[in-house]
Amino acid sequence: MSIDRAGDLRDIPGILERLRADPTTTVVAVRDRRVRMDGDLLVRVGPAEVTDATWALLGRDPDGGAVLLASLAPETGSIDAAPEETWLGLRDVGGRLGDVETELLIEALALAGWLRDAPFCPSCGGGTELRQAGWSRRCLACGREHFPRTDPAVIVAVESRDGERLLLGANANWGGRMYSCFAGFTEAGESLEATVHREIEEEAGVRLHALRYVASQPWPFPRSLMLGFRAVVDDEAAARPDGQEIIDVRWFTRAEIGSSLDGEGPVGLPGRASIARALIMDWYGERA
Repeated sequence: MSIDRAGDLRDIPGILERLRADPTTTVVAVRDRRVRMDGDLLVRVGPAEVTDATWALLGRDPDGGAVLLASLAPETGSIDAAPEETWLGLRDVGGRLGDVETELLIEALALAGWLRDAPFCPSCGGGTELRQAGWSRRCLACGREHFPRTDPAVIVAVESRDGERLLLGANANWGGRMYSCFAGFTEAGESLEATVHREIEEEAGVRLHALRYVASQPWPFPRSLMLGFRAVVDDEAAARPDGQEIIDVRWFTRAEIGSSLDGEGPVGLPGRASIARALIMDWYGERA
């Protein structure tokens, strides 16, 4: 089961106050893009245990209980008495959580990011007030209403014509230590398919065909939706890095990918929390 986002509750006047007073309500606190963890579970606390927070409604858990978000300033609130090592981010824990915990974690991180980063109206710069249990803002100056935004981005596993090799790139930010699928944001007025062709040609110098959608993943850094594709390259020899964002591209055999997935090299691959790894494993598992 997944989280019920409880859209039916958001417009009820005073719903956050009512739920904060309900002893069955639980709270996920987010501080500096991190949440408290206990093993493979999100730590949920009672509303009374949290102070100095911005509040929002995440929804109902599978048992029907309300779950609130408490977005904390970097150093505030009584919950900060918890040991520092219990505060972890998505990259630390995302690959080992169950479906419900993962969904709740990503929703909490994404909404907390918007609550933290968008206090002012982007149209006139005026201050805003929260509405719809934390899911919209109304500008107090011009009256416009604003909602959390999502930025679509594509990520693509590029395979050879015979399907036996995978083209991966090393991002400059990783210092050549890790290779991954190619990714980029969709530009204004651009379709997802056009984004795939443009981004891969820009980053890796190759043209593609046999493009197909695989899956998507919300990625709250800060507000992306990663749309995963696979595609087949037209000219394998044309592969080259752009030299700015991508500093190296390399064709990997199925054996090399299998060894790297096992942590034995020859290169590092994305962590288990990333759709990039899922795309690589999808390709590898077809004929392994």
